[in-house]
Amino acid sequence: MSSIGTSKGILEIVKFGVYVSVPIGLMYLFANNNKNLQKIMGHREYVVYPTETVRPQSPEELREMAKEIARKRERDQAMRG
Repeated sequence: MSSIGTSKGILEIVKFGVYVSVPIGLMYLFANNNKNLQKIMGHREYVVYPTETVRPQSPEELREMAKEIARKRERDQAMRG
């Protein structure tokens, strides 16, 4: 083997080692210390639940509202035309 091929092979092995070890090292550094983890993730709310008072309308209520709007439109068109 030539020296160029061997050095490229070693470079690829080193690059692979860096690509694998950097994320693992960062996760160990940040996730292992609970204070760091809270400092990073504590400022964000990942799941926001709606309040108990606000309730989406049921499909039946939406259908009734749509029918009422359609009746009003028909009545308005009948009055105009």
